[in-house]
Amino acid sequence: MKNVDYIIVGMGIAGLVFSKTLRDHGKSFVVIDSPKQGATKASGGVLNPTVLKRFTPAWNTVEFVLKAATFYESLARDIGQQVLSGVAIHRILASVEEQNNWMVASDKEILSRFLSPEILKNNNTAISASFGLGAVTQANIMKPYALLKAYQDFLKNHDQFIEAQFDYQELVVTKTAVQYKDIRATKIVFAEGSGVVHNPYFTIDVSPNGKKVFVGNKGEYIIIKAPELQSEAILKGPVMIIPLGDDLYKVGASYGRDDYSSHTTLGACEEISEKLSKMISCDFRVVDQVTGIRPTVKDRKPLVGCLQNTKSVSFLNGLGTRGLTMAPQLAVHLYGYLEHDVPVPEIIDIKRFAL
Repeated sequence: MKNVDYIIVGMGIAGLVFSKTLRDHGKSFVVIDSPKQGATKASGGVLNPTVLKRFTPAWNTVEFVLKAATFYESLARDIGQQVLSGVAIHRILASVEEQNNWMVASDKEILSRFLSPEILKNNNTAISASFGLGAVTQANIMKPYALLKAYQDFLKNHDQFIEAQFDYQELVVTKTAVQYKDIRATKIVFAEGSGVVHNPYFTIDVSPNGKKVFVGNKGEYIIIKAPELQSEAILKGPVMIIPLGDDLYKVGASYGRDDYSSHTTLGACEEISEKLSKMISCDFRVVDQVTGIRPTVKDRKPLVGCLQNTKSVSFLNGLGTRGLTMAPQLAVHLYGYLEHDVPVPEIIDIKRFAL
C-alpha cells in the first residue's frame, strides 16, 4: 500500500499547477492521467492580461498575472527549462473609433500597465491594418504541450505520475481519507477539465443535460505556413495569429458548443481561414489542425473547492480560455482551503452550484 497526502486526477494545467503547489509545501502526492488531447495541450499558450475584443482588463487580471509570473519562474527552475517568454501582442484596429477607444482604454487605471497608448503604424504589407495596431505589454507565451510533457517526465522521475485511465469504481471515499487501488490518501483532487462530466462525484448539473452549469466548449486551431507574413508579434483581430517559427503560425480559435468529439472539423477550418483572410493579404497554406474541449462554466468563473461536507474530494476545474493565467492563484485558494480552512472566494466556490 502506498500512502500519500493527495491523489490528483488530471494532468492539464490545473493538475500541473496544483501538484507543484503541493510540492512547494512539502506534501506527498501522485498524479493519475491517461494520454489524451486536452484543452491545455491544444491551447494557444498565450497569457494575455486583457480582453482585446472590448479593450478591457481580464477578470481579476492583476492578481492572476502577478502570481502566474512568479509561479512559472519557479516551475522553470524545477524542470530546468524556460517556461514563459515575453511576447508582443498587436491588436489590429479596424476604424478611427477603435483607435479612439484604444487610447481611452490605455489611460484607465488598470489597463494603463498593459496597453501602450501609442498607435503603431503598420509597416508589414502582408498585414491588413490600415488603422494601425494597438500594443499589449506584459504578455507572455508558453508551449503548453511541451510543458506538460516536461513536467510529466519530471514527476515520473520522482515516482509521482501514473499514466492510466482513472477508474471511478475503484475509488473508496470516507470523510477522512480516500483509497484508489493500492494508493491511500487523505484527499483526492479532480482536475480533469471537460472529462469531469463523466465523474460520479461531480454532482452538479452539467451539459448537455440539466441546467448546463458546466459547458464543454470545443476549440480548434489551424496551423498555417505563411512565408510572406514575417511577423514575430502575435496578431489579434477576428482570430489570433501566433508565431511558431519557421514561417508557421497557429491561428484560432473556434468556439463549438454542439460538438464534444476529439475530431477536427472542416467547418472550423473554413471559419478560421475566412477570418484569417480578413487579417492578412499574403498566401497561406493549412498544414495541420488541433482541437480540445475547454472546461467552461455558465457564469464564466472557475469551479474550486468541495461539493460535500468533507474535504476528502475536491475539484479544480472550469478554467476556460484563461486557465494558464488563472491556475496558479486558483491553486493557492484550493490549497488554503484544504489545508488551513481559508474559505474559497464565493465567486469561484464550486458550492455556488451545489444541488
